[in-house]
Amino acid sequence: MKHTLQLLIIAMTLAVSCGETDKRARLEALKQQQAEIKQEIAILEKELEKEGGYTKANPVATTEMNTETFVHKIEVQAKVEGDQNVSVSPSMPGNIRTIHVKVGDRVSTGTLLAELDNGVLEKTLSELQSQREFAAVLYEKQKSLWDQKIGTEVQFLQAKNTLVSVDKKLATVREQLEMTRIKAPINGTVDAIDLKIGQAFAPGMPGLRVVNFSKLKVKAEVAEAYIDKIKTGDSVEVYFPDLKQTLSAEITHSGKVIDALNRTFKVEVELKGDDIKLHPNQVAVLRIIDYRNDNSLVLPLDVVQQTPEGSYVYTASGKKVSKTPVKSGKTYNGKIEVTEGINPGDKVVTSGYQDLVDGQTIDQ
Repeated sequence: MKHTLQLLIIAMTLAVSCGETDKRARLEALKQQQAEIKQEIAILEKELEKEGGYTKANPVATTEMNTETFVHKIEVQAKVEGDQNVSVSPSMPGNIRTIHVKVGDRVSTGTLLAELDNGVLEKTLSELQSQREFAAVLYEKQKSLWDQKIGTEVQFLQAKNTLVSVDKKLATVREQLEMTRIKAPINGTVDAIDLKIGQAFAPGMPGLRVVNFSKLKVKAEVAEAYIDKIKTGDSVEVYFPDLKQTLSAEITHSGKVIDALNRTFKVEVELKGDDIKLHPNQVAVLRIIDYRNDNSLVLPLDVVQQTPEGSYVYTASGKKVSKTPVKSGKTYNGKIEVTEGINPGDKVVTSGYQDLVDGQTIDQ
């Protein structure tokens, strides 16, 4: 039984092996026939072409050239800035006594935001006010006597000088008191409060921020090579990668001073705050036109083929194509400007050009 089973397995293996061998042999034979047929077709086509009885035509598509506008743009990294984004600090050092606003409050110019501890100045003011009252009474009495020619002029002038001196001291103390009151410099919204009661606060320290986003601007630094190609009033596209949105605007300022460190100049574009939801320091990309030609001949970039000898395209005349040398200019967004070699009205092969040769017959 065991011997019979082994014989059966061997027979099946031989059958499968023979079947695979037959298929491979058949495949090789078909490939050989295919190669022979292709070779025979090529020979017959060449013979018929020589005899003038057969023409092989390649199917292609052509485009009649017409002038159009071609623009080239440079893309520059930029960021959004608020036209009014102010960090507020006091005019004199002191400790925070009172905070009158909270984040999100709308404020107007002059709105009291916070106060420094001004107890000493208030006491000084009170003392000076008492001194002023006494000096005013003394002055009025001396003036009355002097008007009656009683007393000396020196006494009158001393009383007057004392009153004037106290008034000046009062004005100084009032000005110092006013400096302890931190006020909003612009109309806007309180965006940040990084202060606590009793905290020391001095000029130049960040603590309060008031912003007004009714006017926003996009700022960028552009390489000096473009300083003569970009000017105020030029059209520009502002693209916001995070929002996937683009705005059309104009350059509102193109700097004329080149930074000595990074060899760039500044460009600004003003935006409206309600165009889209924007935030200060948001990333943007400026697409600025640095070249424009309203009478260009433009082709898809891959239609103009490159060789070590130069660039060329295939032009069609009737049923024949010609390999036409061309010179190209700038490229942008998958298109290329052709400056020499073709003219308006010429038909350029824009599809099926990959397998063409000079003088070949085509089927349009």
